[in-house]
Amino acid sequence: MALISLKNIFKIYNVGGEEVRALDGIDLDILENEYLAIMGPSGSGKSTLMNMIGCLDTPTSGIYEFEGEMVQVMDDSQLASIRNRKIGFVFQTFNLLPKATAQHNVEIPLVYANIKNKDRAKMATDALESVGLADRLHHKPNELSGGQRQRVAIARALVNKPSIILADEPTGNLDSKSGSEIMTILDDLHKNGNTIILVTHEDDVAQHAHRIIRLFDGKVIEDSKQAP
Repeated sequence: MALISLKNIFKIYNVGGEEVRALDGIDLDILENEYLAIMGPSGSGKSTLMNMIGCLDTPTSGIYEFEGEMVQVMDDSQLASIRNRKIGFVFQTFNLLPKATAQHNVEIPLVYANIKNKDRAKMATDALESVGLADRLHHKPNELSGGQRQRVAIARALVNKPSIILADEPTGNLDSKSGSEIMTILDDLHKNGNTIILVTHEDDVAQHAHRIIRLFDGKVIEDSKQAP
């Protein structure tokens, strides 16, 4: 059974009296431990599809099954529960709290999960160690390089041990060396059993994935596998 199954998914907005189909009849199955890249030009529906998969948004119509559960009928608290337990998010802009240390930034999902304070500290430390930042626990974002900030974001995505990592342009704000280091971390996460879903417009980033979905005008125009 697919981990994620999207059937005839539409997301329609009304903009100035005009109907805009951000997603236009998407059919997509994603299996456990897949390494998938979603590509397409600006306005193709990449971010909308990412938000849909990540339970940040719900479809106008269609069926979305996540581990056999019907997402499109869930309320906000049920969607938030799936996001917090099952999905780790990594964003291009890092989305870190500027006045919080790396450790406290990583602890944030654990607060929402009602994890005890002493357990939170250890879990956050372990996650930061796993991305090579054991010596940066008490540094704030402005004391870290772009690559280190993205590692903090990855540690935060990992701390609840989610099955899926959703990475939206994870190297977009990084130099090539830092970007390569981030992709190595994502590759290792995939080898360790995580399902990785990348949104990217960069071909060299997409080449890390084993399957590439290309979107255009809200439709899947290509679904191809490539050798690991």
